[in-house]
Amino acid sequence: MKAAWIQRVRSFNRTVTERIGALNDRFLGRDRPVGEARLLWEIGTTGAEIRDLRMRLSLDSAYLSRLLRSLEQQGLVNVGEHPSDRRVRRAVLTDAGLIERDELDRRSTDLAQRLLEQLTDKQRARVVAAMEEVERLLTASMVTIAVTNPAAADARWCVARYFGELASRFEKGFDPAQSISADAHEMTPPAGVFLVARLRERPVGCGALKLHRDEPAELKRMWVAPSVRGLGVGARLLRELEERARAAGVRVLRLETNRALKEAIALYRASGYREVAPFNAEPYAHHWFEKRLS
Repeated sequence: MKAAWIQRVRSFNRTVTERIGALNDRFLGRDRPVGEARLLWEIGTTGAEIRDLRMRLSLDSAYLSRLLRSLEQQGLVNVGEHPSDRRVRRAVLTDAGLIERDELDRRSTDLAQRLLEQLTDKQRARVVAAMEEVERLLTASMVTIAVTNPAAADARWCVARYFGELASRFEKGFDPAQSISADAHEMTPPAGVFLVARLRERPVGCGALKLHRDEPAELKRMWVAPSVRGLGVGARLLRELEERARAAGVRVLRLETNRALKEAIALYRASGYREVAPFNAEPYAHHWFEKRLS
């Protein structure tokens, strides 16, 4: 990692926190710091589950509890049981909290206008475009990838969405029972590995390996949620699977895919996979690829 990059990120962080007033304990001119103001915004007009707030804001449970306790003491929030599930805790804004949230919303708009008003139209267009790009890249940087039991809830959720997308995109639909198997036991070490990509602790993608000792390994279950496509998650999953294949001594990695999955085909070709003659009887495949691992 280049030291100059690190210094540029640090400088950017300092400028942003200064410009938006995050260093002040009276954020937007109100009697609370930015953490409490953001929490009021995220709870929203309909309330939110505590666990969702923690994941959405990447907050430590103890710190989130302190923020909520402070807002409760100010009469802005009520925390209690979910009406349909007593095991789930939920935060709801009081009438005073809703009024305060509206005021923060108005002041946030004013702050954005003040940030832009000192710039020319050309500069405004540049800074807004840059902010969009930074936001996308920062979101991409928050995605984590980890080995997961293919029988776990997150893994099964991803596979179900993957099957659903194949069924909707393939010309004749998709029946996993007709496809070459990739069952949980085939993607569990040492037989294989299953990866899940997560954003704010929620699954957004997956990919798997089936290992065959001295034979070529297979790439399976490559899927990325539509909400994070374009952030490089698929490429990251592919690189991680390749690294794990190398670590297992794999020399050749293979996959087959359907012609409807044009984005996947483009990713494989860009990642060094070359099209080869069919090496299996997968009924849904139109393209077969392999890559020799260095």
